[in-house]
Amino acid sequence: MDSNWNIDPSWTLFLDRDGVINERNFNGYITHPKDFVFINGSLDALNVFSKVFNLIFIVTNQQCVGKGIISTKELDSIHSYMLSEINRSNAFITDVYFAPELSGDDMHMRKPLPKMAELARKKHSSIDFKKSIMIGDTDSDIQFGKNLGMKTVCIRSKEIINSKPDVFCDSLFEFSKLLNE
Repeated sequence: MDSNWNIDPSWTLFLDRDGVINERNFNGYITHPKDFVFINGSLDALNVFSKVFNLIFIVTNQQCVGKGIISTKELDSIHSYMLSEINRSNAFITDVYFAPELSGDDMHMRKPLPKMAELARKKHSSIDFKKSIMIGDTDSDIQFGKNLGMKTVCIRSKEIINSKPDVFCDSLFEFSKLLNE
């Protein structure tokens, strides 16, 4: 990783959810807490991040809500489970933001649009997007970060990526090790 990033606690971390923190269901959606399976090493990575960053956000597109597959209440239940497991591993997430609308609809929240990050900065005015990192596994994640001037990290998956992130990693855990170099 480029050592010129000079990451300190004033930096902010933005994370995608599916494919980054938990195993992504390429054939459907995570519709119940029992379907939410943490990727090996992701809780350890979040523990490292919690010692480096003062603010950590999850920003996730969840069109399963817009499609009526699950309700906002059911999504909240999944996120409650996720956050409780993250807290049990001595890590934290400042806030979770999600975009429920369908891709291609009259989108205002979905990545790569900046709305979720803007909501985070409205609540936490210390956020400087130039001192922020977006970690994701899709083009929309990387474009979201780039659109806001963030550093970008792409977690490799079977998703085909055309964007050019600043860093490629095989996992969240691999990126957490790079922070300690």
